[in-house]
Amino acid sequence: MTPEAARAEFPLLSSCVYLNSNSTGAFPRAARHAAERYYDVVARWRDDAWEGFLGSMRDHADEVAALIGAPPGSITLDTSVSSLLGRLLSCFDYRERPRVVTSDLEFPNVELILGAFRRYGCEPFVVRSEDGIAIDAEAIAETIDERTHVVIVSHATFATSALTDLGPIVRRARTMGALVVVDAYQSLGVVPFDVNALDVDVVLGGSHKWLCGAIDSAFCYVRPALVRRLEPAATGWMAARDPLSFARAQGFADDARRMNAGTPAPLPSLTSREGLRIVRAVGVERARELSVARTTRIIERADAAGITVATPRDAHARGGVVNLALPRGAEVVAALGRDGFVCSHREGARIAPHFYNTDDEIERFMDALVAVVGRVEARS
Repeated sequence: MTPEAARAEFPLLSSCVYLNSNSTGAFPRAARHAAERYYDVVARWRDDAWEGFLGSMRDHADEVAALIGAPPGSITLDTSVSSLLGRLLSCFDYRERPRVVTSDLEFPNVELILGAFRRYGCEPFVVRSEDGIAIDAEAIAETIDERTHVVIVSHATFATSALTDLGPIVRRARTMGALVVVDAYQSLGVVPFDVNALDVDVVLGGSHKWLCGAIDSAFCYVRPALVRRLEPAATGWMAARDPLSFARAQGFADDARRMNAGTPAPLPSLTSREGLRIVRAVGVERARELSVARTTRIIERADAAGITVATPRDAHARGGVVNLALPRGAEVVAALGRDGFVCSHREGARIAPHFYNTDDEIERFMDALVAVVGRVEARS
């Protein structure tokens, strides 16, 4: 599918210039039809509907697996990464290897969850970023020792979209016997990601950004060789080998489904499959090519206007977002929104083009941004 053909699948794009995919990706028209089919099933409920729902969810999980080069059965679904991360951390005995290494640029859930696990002997170790923009992979690697159980690190940081070089971290973790957990929520769908090439143990992600899916749709990849070592304390009936038998649980499932919990949520999965279908049809490599070209153009236009860029300039070091440091960013973003130009605000403006945007939209957006910044500064 060409990006031009894909654009027609997203009704939102006809009403505004939408450059907010880092926050929430555009939702495809087919997702509405999937939701309507869900309603038709539950409105005429029969218990055998579970077989269809669970089969569709397994297919969705395997489609996510294909996106990241993982085998079928290696991904489980849930409604949030926070739930999945907490469940994962409940698998470990922290008495001999208490340390969990992470960075100060992770999404806020990481530090909060790790702090809660202190009561079980977990010792979080937070590595500070020198520039506040990028995670220092070498500094992370240097802290991994024989007491380190897990390393949790983002592939792309949520605040600045800086990409992390996972190589040094993985190599050191392998040497010391530690596991590497990668939060790829901010990059999957706009930056190619291959679990085999990266040799990581666990990948966490979600559907509602670059994968154009539901807000309440998250997933967890577990390296197949690791699966049988994981027995979560935070669990539920869907983690059993044969949950729909309703027999007494005889043990966990043999694949990543052992990371399931209680009664699943089919609707987020059903609607998210539609966005994922389009992303896979366009191709992440093509999405990345377009993203690099357009984020580079945004940086060029910002430089020409004297606006400070707070994102790595090297295309290989950034994800899909350009952060602009604007003293009155909330006011600027609000004014742009009133004129039909949508981006997000966090200490400035965050601009995130995806494959469904056009070069013309980038130029018109930057024209509007420069004009609004000029008006705001004139009133200061």
